[in-house]
Amino acid sequence: MRKSTIVLFITIFYTVFSVAQKKDITLNEIWSGEFRTNGMDALHGLNNDKEYTVLNWDAATRSTSVDLYDYESQVKKKTIVKSSDLNIIPFSDYSFNQNEEKLLLATEMESIYRRSTLAKYYVYDVKTSKSTLVDDRKIQEPTFSPSGDALAFVCDNNIYIKNLNTNITIQITTDGEKNKIINGITDWVYEEEFEFVRAFEWNKTGTQLSYIKFDETNVPEFSMDVYGQDLYPQQQVFKYPKAGENNSEVSLYNYNISSKETLKIDLPNSPYYIPRIKFTEEENVLSVQTLNRHQNDLNLYFCDVEMNQVKLVLNEKEDTYIDVTNNLTFLNDNSFLWTSEKNGHNHIYHYSASGNLKKQITKGLWEVTDFYGYNSKDKNIYYQSTENGSINRDVYAINLKGKNKTRLTKNTGTNSATFSAGYTYFINRFSSAKIPYHYTLNNTRNGMEIKDIVDNNQLLNKLKDYSISNKEFSTIKVNGNDLNMWMIKPIDFDSQKQYPVLMYQYSGPGSQEVANRWHSANDYWYQLLASKGYIVVCIDGRGTGFKGADFKKVTYKELGKYEVEDQIQAAKQLGTLSYVDENRIGIWGWSFGGFMSSNCILKGSDVFKMAIAVAPVTSWRFYDTIYTERYMQTPQENPTGYDLNSPLNFADQLKGKFLLIHGSADDNVHVQNSMQLINQLVNHNKQFDWAIYPDKNHGIYGGNTRLQLYTKMTNFIEQSL
Repeated sequence: MRKSTIVLFITIFYTVFSVAQKKDITLNEIWSGEFRTNGMDALHGLNNDKEYTVLNWDAATRSTSVDLYDYESQVKKKTIVKSSDLNIIPFSDYSFNQNEEKLLLATEMESIYRRSTLAKYYVYDVKTSKSTLVDDRKIQEPTFSPSGDALAFVCDNNIYIKNLNTNITIQITTDGEKNKIINGITDWVYEEEFEFVRAFEWNKTGTQLSYIKFDETNVPEFSMDVYGQDLYPQQQVFKYPKAGENNSEVSLYNYNISSKETLKIDLPNSPYYIPRIKFTEEENVLSVQTLNRHQNDLNLYFCDVEMNQVKLVLNEKEDTYIDVTNNLTFLNDNSFLWTSEKNGHNHIYHYSASGNLKKQITKGLWEVTDFYGYNSKDKNIYYQSTENGSINRDVYAINLKGKNKTRLTKNTGTNSATFSAGYTYFINRFSSAKIPYHYTLNNTRNGMEIKDIVDNNQLLNKLKDYSISNKEFSTIKVNGNDLNMWMIKPIDFDSQKQYPVLMYQYSGPGSQEVANRWHSANDYWYQLLASKGYIVVCIDGRGTGFKGADFKKVTYKELGKYEVEDQIQAAKQLGTLSYVDENRIGIWGWSFGGFMSSNCILKGSDVFKMAIAVAPVTSWRFYDTIYTERYMQTPQENPTGYDLNSPLNFADQLKGKFLLIHGSADDNVHVQNSMQLINQLVNHNKQFDWAIYPDKNHGIYGGNTRLQLYTKMTNFIEQSL
C-alpha cells in the first residue's frame, strides 16, 4: 500500500471515528431544557443614561431581584429589591414610574390568553424600601401616571385609579361585565391580532386618562369543554368573532382626573376598528388610529379630549391591506415619525404636526423591521433592517434628514438593540445559525463594542460533543421567484446516497422561518432527525415577509393557493436532486403551517408521502375576523377564496400517511377545525392517525406534553417516511 493511500485511510478512519464518538441529541434533552440559552430578562435603561436594571433569579434562595448595573464597567452596583426581603412570592415582572422612585412588581401571575394576564401587584418605594399591595384582587395592566403618584388598572372589565399618596382607589367605569362590556382592556380578537392588551392611556401630565370601550353584546360566543379532574367537565365560554360575524362595537372615552368627568370622544363615521391610541406631546391631544373592516383604509386622528374636537391628520389606503405597527413617535414639536409600506417596502417617514410629509427618511429595496426611537439631542433615528440581506438583521442610525446613515452592528446574523435612555449606549443581542445569543455593550456613536455582557460559550462548547450538522442557507427558484431556503443534512452526508426529506414551513402572511439566527427547540429536533438519516428543509414561499409588499401580498384573498403551489413545486424540484429520494418527501407544520401541510398532502398527493398537521386551520371560515378578513375579506364577499383553498374540500385526495394533532382547549385555532377535517376524511374512508391533547391550548405544552408530542411525531416520521 502506498504511503499516500495509508494517510488517506487513516484520515478517513479518524474522521469517521470522531463522528461516531459524538452523541446524538435526544428528545429528553431538548424538552428538559438541556440546550437552554442565557439571556438578560426585563432589561430597563435608567434615566441617567449610565445604569440599567435586569430581573434576576436566585436559585439558592428561590427568589427574584431587580439588580442595578453600570453600563461602562458592567459591574453590579446593588440590588434594588429582592422578593425574599419583602416576604412575597417571587415577582415575574417589574416596571418603574417615570422618575424611577417607585417600582411595580408583578406576582402570582396567571395567563388569560396569549398576551393577557392576571396578577397581584405591589408598589415598591425605592427610597423607603416599603411595598404596598395595589389591590387584594388580581388585576390587569396597572400603569403609573407620569408623575408616579397614581396608578390606573383594570379589574373585572372596569377601570380604577389608585392615588398612591392617599391610598384611595376610585372606580372610573361601572358597566363592565364579562362577555358584554370591557373597559380599558382589549377583547380576545384585538389582543390576538392587533397584539395589545392595555386599551387606556395617560396623557403626558397625568391629567387625562383615555380608554377604549368594547361592547361584545352581539359578538357570537364560542365554548370549550375543560375536562380537568372532576366528575363533570366545565365549560369555558368567551366571545370569538369568526370571519364574517359581528365584532365588538368600539368607542372612545376620556376621563378628566381633576373634574372626574367622563367624555365620549366623537370620532367620525363610527370607526370599525380602533387598533391604537397614544397621547401626543400636546397635553390634551390624543392620537387615534382607526381602520375599516377590510383593513385597507387607515386614518390617524388628533383628538382634543378637552374640547372634543377631532382632526384627520393622515390617511393611507391600499388595494389589499395595511399592517398596524407600534412605531408612531412624536417629536417635541408634535411632528411625528411613521412607518409605511406605501412605496412597496416598509420605511420611515417624517410628517409635520398637521400631517404634511416632511421627509421619507429611509429608502431602498429592503425593509425596516424594527423602530427603536429618536434622539432629540443629535436628531438621530435608530432602527433595525434587512439591508444586509432578508435573512439577516442589522441596527442602523440615520439623521432626521435621511443623511449620515451608519451601520452600528458588525456581525452577520440577527442583531437587535436595547438603547440607554440618552442613546449613549446600546446592548446588542446577536446570534446566527452558528453562534448562540451574545450580548455586548456598544457605543451608539460608532457601534464599537465596549464590553461583553452575556455569552453562551458554555453551550457552544457543550454542543461540540454532539453530532451537529450545519444549517445551509441558499435560494431556490420556484414558480419564477428566488425563495430563501435552509437545509440540514445528516452529519455523515454522502452525495452518492439518496435520503428522505422532511420539509417544514409556516408560510403565514409576513412571516419568516428562513432566518440567520440561533436554534429554536425545533432546530434541535431537526438535528435529531438528521442523525437518523433525514434531510430537513425549510423554504419561505410567496406570502412570507421581508422581501417587499408585492411578494407578501400576492396571496391576498387566496390564502393557501400560492403558498401551497410553492411548497409542492419546491418538493418536486428537491426530488430531482441526485441525493434526494423523490418517493420519500414529507412535510409538517403548526397552526398556519398545519393548514399548509394538510393542503400539501391533499393537493400534492403524488408528491408527499406523509404529512403532520398540528393545530391546523382547515377552513378560514372558522378563524377570527381581524386576521382572516385582513387577508381574505369576508366569506360573504369571497366564498371561492375560502373554499377552493380549504383542506375540507380535498379530503378525498389523501393518499399518503397523515397525522393530525390538536389541543382540545385551543382558544385560537379551535379544535373544531380538526374535527371537521376528521369528518371529511372518515366520509371518504381515508385512513389517518390523530391525537387530541385534553385541555391543551394552541401551544400544546405543560409537563411532559411536548416530550410525548415530539416522540409521537418522531415515531410517525420513522414509520411513514
